[in-house]
Amino acid sequence: MSDDTPRTYAPLPDRRDDRRAAFHGHVAQLIELLGAEPPATPGPGREWEHEARSIVRRTLRAADVPPEGLFEQLVRTGVYDPNPSFNRQFIEPAVLLYGRRRVKAALIDVLRTGSDAERAGAARAWYWTGVSVRYLDRENRVMTPESRAEVDSVADLGAEWQEAALREFVANEDLDVRRCLLPGLVLNARRRPAELHGLVAEAVRIARNHPDAYLRHRVEIQVGE
Repeated sequence: MSDDTPRTYAPLPDRRDDRRAAFHGHVAQLIELLGAEPPATPGPGREWEHEARSIVRRTLRAADVPPEGLFEQLVRTGVYDPNPSFNRQFIEPAVLLYGRRRVKAALIDVLRTGSDAERAGAARAWYWTGVSVRYLDRENRVMTPESRAEVDSVADLGAEWQEAALREFVANEDLDVRRCLLPGLVLNARRRPAELHGLVAEAVRIARNHPDAYLRHRVEIQVGE
């Protein structure tokens, strides 16, 4: 590939097995907790899921006081949502209501202690806990003071996630876990602490030599970032 060839990301492949029933159960519990009426019984399509997410969104907007246990159920449902875009409808309200640090800490705990399905879901959900940064000078990446303060306030949790995710990627052979973790890994050794350089090198080696085409494609783009 020439140096001037545009680098494009392959989309995250569909999950290897269908875990939609678990998501349906968790979002139904969330709707019940919010005191709303769930949509009709799930059918073969995705309409039920879209309607369920809409019910949660509308009910949260109208709620005066969040019910007890809402944080845990919001995060759990976001982790189990199989869609890496629509899961934001659970994670972003959790950040808004309970704070970015609490949500990030909860997802780190899931990554460390959850099942493989939950670890993959936590990796997909982590993306939506990021700070929406504003710049004074975008070309030189000079943030506004407010953005810099918000980024700094969770930098320790970002470093904690990176190390935990790197160790999980190397140790866990589950394909779904590795596919979901890889896009969020910082694989440029110059941007990682010296004590993690060996793990970074091992993660790159695993991805480059993996039989999965998505991992092989993705790692080559990320190494130079």
